[in-house]
Amino acid sequence: MTVELMPPAAEELAVLPRVIRQRVTVLIERLERWPEVSGAKPLRGKLAGHWRMRTGDYRVQFVIRGQVVIVGKIAHRDRFYEE
Repeated sequence: MTVELMPPAAEELAVLPRVIRQRVTVLIERLERWPEVSGAKPLRGKLAGHWRMRTGDYRVQFVIRGQVVIVGKIAHRDRFYEE
């Protein structure tokens, strides 16, 4: 699988504290092995079709399109589910 970061997700990743950025980067690298990734949960409601993984208080939201994993959002859990 190929993993792509949308521009907003790349910006969010860039401003994270270094320790959190390293942990999130490990999650993103794990997505290259989709679907053999543990810890991914499908989202519901208006986010149906999207998935999320977490590390501590941070979440990574992504969607699968063929052989590409598209990371659309990286955020603290307090802001993760906001529009």
